[in-house]
Amino acid sequence: MARLSDRAADAMGSVGEYLAEQRRHAQLSLRQLSDLAGVSNPYLSQIERGLRKPSADVLQQLAKALRISAETLYIRAGILDPDDGSESGRATGVVDAILLDPLLNERQKRVLLDVYGSFVRENASEDDAPAAAATKPPAPKTAAKKPAAPKAPARKSTAK
Repeated sequence: MARLSDRAADAMGSVGEYLAEQRRHAQLSLRQLSDLAGVSNPYLSQIERGLRKPSADVLQQLAKALRISAETLYIRAGILDPDDGSESGRATGVVDAILLDPLLNERQKRVLLDVYGSFVRENASEDDAPAAAATKPPAPKTAAKKPAAPKAPARKSTAK
């Protein structure tokens, strides 16, 4: 059985390798990513080489800059257990798949993520619908017609 320190070292190497891979996939230099994430260039280099263990805040900044899931980085860094939250794991997989797809441009990725997010929110509100239906009166099936506005009397023409 591996000692805890060995597993921590493996996780650090894993997160660093993963970050380097994601950075290359995003076609960013080390300096560009450090600028985007607000992390110093030498510190980022040390993380990628497995020499430093980044904090959760730094991982979140890097995830945001790379447009990947922070949760994935937390798992790779050993901060989160991969078995926790199986539902969120599926959502993370979808988001990661969209963000990592090389055939999509940035605008297409944003649109897909927006659509996916709206579907997830819609389905989450539908799950709450039975409870909400018990407290709200049913909506009418057809739109109620507004009463017609009274017509102004027609003016008589005074032309001869």
